[in-house]
Amino acid sequence: MSEAKKPEVGSIGWVDLTVGDAEQVRDFYAQVVGWIPQPLDMGGYSDFVMNAPESGEGKAGVCHARGANAGLPPVWLIYLIVEDLDASIARCEELGGKVLAPARSAGPSGRFCIIQDPAGAVSALFQGV
Repeated sequence: MSEAKKPEVGSIGWVDLTVGDAEQVRDFYAQVVGWIPQPLDMGGYSDFVMNAPESGEGKAGVCHARGANAGLPPVWLIYLIVEDLDASIARCEELGGKVLAPARSAGPSGRFCIIQDPAGAVSALFQGV
């Protein structure tokens, strides 16, 4: 069996869009980009992994603004890979950034938080396991 390669620190590891009506936006991107949606059970509803049509590889997520995602802005949120999430959060705040959503589990893959930089741009920091 091949082992999945751990994302490189400093790279963009994933991108999600969180919106009120994920089904409508899922269908929009399926038709515009050609992505093939795959439901991801969130316990009572599904978010969607958007897969490339040729490789079937997951390229992005389209999520409902519910539960832990409630209150997230409707923007394509990039997940920046960091070595040490807690150290990156501390540095973010020291340099004038804000934590918009505190560190939390991303299941077995790692932990993440959502930050805002001093210019107002929003992104996520992700530390894999």
